[in-house]
Amino acid sequence: MSPESKKLFNILILGVSFMFIFTAFQTCGNIAQTVITNLNNTEFHGSGYTSMSIIYGVFSASNLISPSVVAIVGPQLSMVISGVFYSLYIAVFIQPSTWAFYTVSVFIGVAAAVLWTAQGNCLTVNSDENSIGRNSGIFWALLQSSLFFGNLYIYFAWQGKTHISESDRRTVFIALTVISLVGTVLFFLIRKQEDTKTPGEEDSTNELPGDSLSSQSKMARAVAAFKKSIKLSFTKEILLLSVTTAYTGLELTFFTGVYGTCIGAVNRFGNEEKSLIGLSGIFIGVGEVLGGGIFGLVSKKNCFGRNPVVMLGIVVHFIAFYLIFFNIPNDAPIAPMEGTDYMAYMIPSKEVAILCSFLLGLGDSCFNTQLLSILGFLYSEDSAPAFAIFKFVQSICAAVAYFYSNYFLLQWQLLIMVVVGFFGTLTFFVVEWEAAAFVGRGSDYSSI
Repeated sequence: MSPESKKLFNILILGVSFMFIFTAFQTCGNIAQTVITNLNNTEFHGSGYTSMSIIYGVFSASNLISPSVVAIVGPQLSMVISGVFYSLYIAVFIQPSTWAFYTVSVFIGVAAAVLWTAQGNCLTVNSDENSIGRNSGIFWALLQSSLFFGNLYIYFAWQGKTHISESDRRTVFIALTVISLVGTVLFFLIRKQEDTKTPGEEDSTNELPGDSLSSQSKMARAVAAFKKSIKLSFTKEILLLSVTTAYTGLELTFFTGVYGTCIGAVNRFGNEEKSLIGLSGIFIGVGEVLGGGIFGLVSKKNCFGRNPVVMLGIVVHFIAFYLIFFNIPNDAPIAPMEGTDYMAYMIPSKEVAILCSFLLGLGDSCFNTQLLSILGFLYSEDSAPAFAIFKFVQSICAAVAYFYSNYFLLQWQLLIMVVVGFFGTLTFFVVEWEAAAFVGRGSDYSSI
């Protein structure tokens, strides 16, 4: 197998592995709160929202140490170990225990930071300047397709069910645990690249952990990267983009955890309320993949810059929020096991609910593809610290959103996203205008 074929093979394995793991994890996150509210076990007092808040909070803080972990352990083994913790989190739902639920939530927060850092390393090692766009697109498409399969299973498995029994729960989560473990095992198929460095040139991925000199070198690089991140955090562009990033964290929480719970709590949807959670996840995935394909893979043909795409994203999201406000009862996010019989401002419509799922996914892809693009352009020399800050801010805001989702009615959650989304769009525009002005002084903007 030629070196290029080997690299493409590694990218495909990386994408398929993530597809399996996140088919399990995202489906778990989508149904977690619904499953918990249907538990008859009075000894379990956990909350899916609180768990996700812990995960994202720990994930955010762990971004500070994850590069050092990957440098010492290596990207392949880092992903394998992280995948095991993802599987353990899902397995907890087979026989729920409050202490185990929250303990594994902490561990998976650390594992998530290590997993995504190792993923970035693996993607970079197996790409060059000519193939990075193609490889990123392949990985994105495979990752986002994870939204289809698990949710499709939920849609058919829970068809006609108004209550999730113990047998239903165990069947689903045993299947999801096995799927996650399959993805974890697939990481072993990634083939190590030959060392193409010139003699004397450093290569952190090939250093031996037991070598004291290389360990000191790794620590020095880790400290230098940490200092660079702190310095970069206070630059004007990063501060402005942090508002946009904060919005992506809030809406990520909403469409991955809160909205599915809301749909599952609306009794007026009849005996399809639980299966609709899976259908909602499928259409979020359709929106994500469609948006990622249009605005990610064909971005080089965009001669109008990033602002129109972000404007489309916020308009699409505002339409979705407006329809959700009229369609879903206010108490749906915090409804008890019995669900809610209340109405919003219209008779709850399943078609409108699923349309909103598609719009949430499409809008999210608009924001994320353009944020990744502008960060890669502005910080091509300091991409690692810049993307670490991006993940840090996004994770913190996701954690905060999961926390207040335990207490806030739907209208207040929507209002928070509208306000932050409005200002996040404005701050993105400012940075983009400055980037365009910079390009006008000598760079080829149309090729970004």
